[in-house]
Amino acid sequence: MVRLRLIGQMEAWTLTAESVLPTGRKTRALLAVLALALPRSVLRGRLAELLWSRRPEEQARASLRQEIHRLLEALEPVGGQVLAISRDHLSLRPGIMWVDVEEVLKASTAKPAALSLLDGELLEDLDGIDPSFDSWLAGERERLRDRARGLAESLLIAKAEPIDVIPAAQQLLGIDRTHEGAWRALMKAYITRGERGMAIQAFERCRTVLADQLDAEPSEETQRLLAEIRATGPVIMPPPAPEQAAPSRADPRVARGVEAREPRTERAQNLPRGGARIGVLPLQMVGTSEEEAHLSTGLADEITSALARFRWMFVVASGSLARFATGSRDETAIRRNFNIDFLLDGTVLRTGGRLRISLRLLDLRAGNQMVWDRRFDRESHDLLTLQDDIAAEVVAQIDPEILLIEAQRVTSRPPQDPSAYDLVLRAIPLITRLEKPLFMQAGDLLRQASMQEPDYAACHAWLAFWQMFLVGQGWADDPIEVMAEAGRLAERAILLDPQDAKALTIAGHVRAFLHHQMREALTLHDRALTLNPNLAMAWALSAGTYTYLGEYTEAKKRMARYKQLSPLDPHAFFYDGISIYIALLERDFELAAQIGRIVTEMNTAFSSSLKPYLAALGYLGRQQESARALSRLMSIQPEFTLGGFITTSPFEREEDLACVVEGLRRAGVPEGMAA
Repeated sequence: MVRLRLIGQMEAWTLTAESVLPTGRKTRALLAVLALALPRSVLRGRLAELLWSRRPEEQARASLRQEIHRLLEALEPVGGQVLAISRDHLSLRPGIMWVDVEEVLKASTAKPAALSLLDGELLEDLDGIDPSFDSWLAGERERLRDRARGLAESLLIAKAEPIDVIPAAQQLLGIDRTHEGAWRALMKAYITRGERGMAIQAFERCRTVLADQLDAEPSEETQRLLAEIRATGPVIMPPPAPEQAAPSRADPRVARGVEAREPRTERAQNLPRGGARIGVLPLQMVGTSEEEAHLSTGLADEITSALARFRWMFVVASGSLARFATGSRDETAIRRNFNIDFLLDGTVLRTGGRLRISLRLLDLRAGNQMVWDRRFDRESHDLLTLQDDIAAEVVAQIDPEILLIEAQRVTSRPPQDPSAYDLVLRAIPLITRLEKPLFMQAGDLLRQASMQEPDYAACHAWLAFWQMFLVGQGWADDPIEVMAEAGRLAERAILLDPQDAKALTIAGHVRAFLHHQMREALTLHDRALTLNPNLAMAWALSAGTYTYLGEYTEAKKRMARYKQLSPLDPHAFFYDGISIYIALLERDFELAAQIGRIVTEMNTAFSSSLKPYLAALGYLGRQQESARALSRLMSIQPEFTLGGFITTSPFEREEDLACVVEGLRRAGVPEGMAA
């Protein structure tokens, strides 16, 4: 009934894809301890000792009772049958929960596939909960590594051909990067294939790993093997190999699915092809009380967990950066040790009865340049809600900012052998500029990316997004074919990666705006918000769907949430047009004109916002202003007519469509023929 992921960032999903992961770290830790004990039960006294070792026994047991209650609340969507509770013991009922660690421990040489689940550290986001828990967690991590390492060694020994040895050696190195036997096997396999440069590269990586992690040199046996390889003649070094060895899951520098210092090897189709690497430092506390001290790590953890929901980002667990949170907070050392691109840092300051939380985002590749900052002044009476609210707003705002920075970085480089990810990044800013030649170039880049990597979900989603603009701007030669293709691409994207919230909400908007399938669209939007409740795009686009349905109260609630999360969104010219329609359809023409005047100046080439603005001006009888707006609209869509608008309009209620059409008619839009 529940799929529980303990390797990497902790996750818990029902079979209907509803998250049942508890919000509190101690509640998550309780669930993890019970899951790793399966099928055995755990004494309540042992649980209290693990999670509250510094408290008296009675206080610890009282805290445990509270966490059990919170765990039951989190698991409520699957009913009360998950936990078995008695006076002295607590356990998860066997057979109800799938646990990734259990699958790894059950793997064998005959069925080794579960080793691929080891794509992160065990419970990497739960360090620092309690000294007793940390000690237990270290033992569990070692137990898992020992089991996986032993199995991987057996699999490697059984391989003879280089084509089989190389992936087997890389799998073992993914579990233990310091395993010299695996490095030697990799070097020998490359030599057998005649790839001497690759063999020497493998040695160099081995030497780097041993120096970093053990402060040691390769053994005499490994160095002799290198000498034998070098003695056979001159070596031409190849470019960096695509099959880089995976990192040790014990390496604290490793983010979820990310390799330290080396490019990531794709392990599954639904992993992102690239992305910014981000770390969050525990915040500096200034003048705060003991009760508030946990905000330093608590808020960092919440932000880290929220960032991990964005599929295109790689996030380093905040606990891994904790040792840099004191002293100089050396950003250069952090980048060197963790290969991080962006670092979020900040302070918590008490001012009277309020807390002032100041955060800044540094681009470590640009000399620690500050690229975003924000200050939050909040009441301190509910610290947990404060953490949740601030984390939500922070990640919603830095997501589009980082995306634009990454796009600018890729665009500034010479376009030599770009990856599909690079091509998508080049295309995104060209889409939203809406300058027709550059816009068409964006479509070419996205098609090139989709041909280069047909299983890249994000590429298909952005190409569907591009085609949606193509139709909306009136630039499609064959709108019906483009609409059909956008639908196929959106479907393809969510089939390739059903966990990509951005792809889901883009698919939802394609369903609503192009195909007028509102109920299906809402299902996709709600699924996106379940996966990532901090995705501002999903709140705005789902508000659009509710507007098309005539449900303005819900539409306004969702627009308010989008604006709260991302008040200065770089794509506001697109999203805020929904507010113009809401005001227009509620017959508040003055408000619609006010919003329209602001929104249409954000991007003067976007035709969709001009239409409700023009309709509002038509009702208000402002001839000069409507003439200017109409001229702008017709310069973008010279063939725009009332008949064409009626044919393609997504509004479900006839009175809503009639309201918009009458306003456009009064503003001077030609009648035309329905298509």
